[in-house]
Amino acid sequence: MTSDVEPRPPLPVIWIRLMKLRVIVLLQITAICAVLVHDLLDRKGVIDGGGRTWLDTLETSFWVFLGGTLSAGGSNSINMWVDHDIDAGMRRTNTRPVPMGWISRMHALVFGITIAILGTFVLWQVHWKAGFWTGFSVLFYVLIYTIWLKRRSPYNIVIGGIAGATPPLIAWAAAASSTLSGSNPLDLGSPVPWMLFLLIFLWTPPHFWALALYRHGEYGKVGVPMMPDAKGPHRTLLESKIYCVLLILLAAIPIIWSGYGIGWPLSVVVAGLGVWYATTVWAIDPDEVLDENQRMPKAFHSFMASLKYLALMFLGVVIVAAQPWL
Repeated sequence: MTSDVEPRPPLPVIWIRLMKLRVIVLLQITAICAVLVHDLLDRKGVIDGGGRTWLDTLETSFWVFLGGTLSAGGSNSINMWVDHDIDAGMRRTNTRPVPMGWISRMHALVFGITIAILGTFVLWQVHWKAGFWTGFSVLFYVLIYTIWLKRRSPYNIVIGGIAGATPPLIAWAAAASSTLSGSNPLDLGSPVPWMLFLLIFLWTPPHFWALALYRHGEYGKVGVPMMPDAKGPHRTLLESKIYCVLLILLAAIPIIWSGYGIGWPLSVVVAGLGVWYATTVWAIDPDEVLDENQRMPKAFHSFMASLKYLALMFLGVVIVAAQPWL
């Protein structure tokens, strides 16, 4: 007779699960794209990036990916220390290392703090502004989102999304390390990273709310007031549509900032991908027939489309930045 209980994996595998590497890879890709955009604009002479070479791009990308993975992974591990009771009560999360009993909560906390500090240190060595935004992201995610908002507000994801939108800021600061000056961490020498920040920030609510709609009821059972449980599916869908409209309206920014080497072609990319993604959100029907697991299939389709949207959006930004005629 075989047991359904998953055997305890080796410790390195447990650490990888604590970090939730599959979750953070997409955001690290956005960071690498930000490095590429910065360096492509520098090579075209649109911005003063210090005359960076492809070797500089490769080196910065390595440190950004390493530091970002460690800091985000540390945040996720600390999150599992805080949310051990929530994780144990949800089917999506009850196989994580802490509820499975593979490690103690203290182990998750110490491991998370250690690698979060290490990741912040790595990026601080590249430039203090990169380190600042890395540390800000960790503290905001842990203190503001996980500890304060997650169990208190249906807008936890909206405000908490600030932390998840920082990778382009971190990456841009790292790529611009030879030219950045001043004591203001908000000054990154260009508005471009802030547009990339806005893309992720506005993408986050409809992305996570689609997952919450798909798993409607699960968060409420463990005391997490996600929007579908707190306000209902129809209100959730309405607000998701609002964020989709805002994503499409971002297409105006490249035209306004046309002097930064991105211009109207990026407006076309932002508008086109935004409309495509919005159609998947508009297709969600809170009253549709649920599947065998009592879930909304169209909400899951929109959730998966949101992942493709973000990846394609940042790829589009890189392609536009690479055009020599802009």
